[in-house]
Amino acid sequence: MAWMVLIVAGVLETVWAVALECSRGFSRLVPSLVFAVALALSMGGLAYAMRSIPLGTGYAVWVGIGAVGTALYGMAAMGDTVSAARVTCLVLIVAGVVGLKALH
Repeated sequence: MAWMVLIVAGVLETVWAVALECSRGFSRLVPSLVFAVALALSMGGLAYAMRSIPLGTGYAVWVGIGAVGTALYGMAAMGDTVSAARVTCLVLIVAGVVGLKALH
């Protein structure tokens, strides 16, 4: 259960990062509210998961999911540069997260 919560919390990290960008410095109400709710749920999920998942593993997985999700969203929807080097770096992040989970 803790791993599922951690995965959802990582996805919510992507949500709050995108909402933060869309809020334009908290000048737009709806994205600002989405940011606040997603941030609270993401942190709450991380806190819950770390009751049974070691700190280093849990935090790295959470950040990895959020970082990869945010980068992919940026490339798919926000016009961020897509290159072989960037995709390779994202694959390396995923490999590291999978490795931490496998070694848990």
